[in-house]
Amino acid sequence: MPKGYLVLENGAIFEGQIFGKNVPIAGEAVFNTSMNGYQEIITDPSYAGQILTLTYPIIGNYGCGDYGFESDKPALRGLVVKEISELTAHYESQYSFNEFVEKYEITCLTGVDTRAITRILRMNGTMGAVITSSLDQQEKLMEVARKGKGLLDTDLVKQVSRKKNGVFGSGITKIVLLDFGTKRNIIKSLVGKDCMVIAMPAESTAEEILAQNPDGLVLSNGPGNPESCDYAVREIKLLLPLLPMFGICLGHQLLALALGATTYKLNFGHRGGNHTVKDLRTGKCLISSQNHGYAVDADSLPADDVDISFLNLNDNTVEGLVHKRLPLMSVQFHPEATPGPRDSAYLFDEFLALVRSSERN
Repeated sequence: MPKGYLVLENGAIFEGQIFGKNVPIAGEAVFNTSMNGYQEIITDPSYAGQILTLTYPIIGNYGCGDYGFESDKPALRGLVVKEISELTAHYESQYSFNEFVEKYEITCLTGVDTRAITRILRMNGTMGAVITSSLDQQEKLMEVARKGKGLLDTDLVKQVSRKKNGVFGSGITKIVLLDFGTKRNIIKSLVGKDCMVIAMPAESTAEEILAQNPDGLVLSNGPGNPESCDYAVREIKLLLPLLPMFGICLGHQLLALALGATTYKLNFGHRGGNHTVKDLRTGKCLISSQNHGYAVDADSLPADDVDISFLNLNDNTVEGLVHKRLPLMSVQFHPEATPGPRDSAYLFDEFLALVRSSERN
């Protein structure tokens, strides 16, 4: 494999080997601390615009397969790993990690100290980065890296949202899912609860959503800055008094914006499968799967209307909301996991109970 380099906007350079699609790429450098589930992580549309570092030191030991996709194809800009396993051992494996990277033309850098990269990002915050096979004109590379971070301020949702409606399942409860870059397991989780899921493009209007005559609305996860999705916030605001809603990750942030709150960018985000959150309603703690770089500002929430339902025990950021009068709820983490723990899978039941209660009223 040819030499490759990760260049961070602060001037740090990491040398390794580049494989997959060998073209210079720029994006926001982030890291994920999960120990497994690399295929589900890489195919999560929420990584659009980002160069992802996996902190676990060896990747690919159980191979890859068509079963492990959270979207049709990876949306991330690039991938950085310490070492790729030469051995693949799993009864479900269909092809190697190397073949996966080549097939989907991912720009991947290997043979670098991913823990050192993670330490820089933890200490200094997420920053722009470039993966390149040449270090010519380093100053220009750092300028490109800085511009790469700016990708997150563009509307990445439109790059990963579906273009037309899709129907999944045939259950008795009809749920519209606004697709901002949804993970497949959100849909699977709802279908498994006897729902018919109508997945609609992110730019769908309130009128188009209501025309489906849904029992409830799910706002999915997705990439980028929630404030870039003002078109979605506008339509969600119109639907607040009309439909039970469940926001997940980006959907949680968009629901908060529609309720009058604000959001802000975290220093280095929450990305991994072991983030502890506390359910303030029960006092119980859950281990959650997370992937987000923005959070809801607790002080901006309308206290007369909204309660904080979950808090992150690492940094006390808002992890969930419930409305005091309307059937609205949201969580910043991923109850569907993949990868990650299933501690919070019950939240789908909680949402569907809200839907049924709303029908009776």
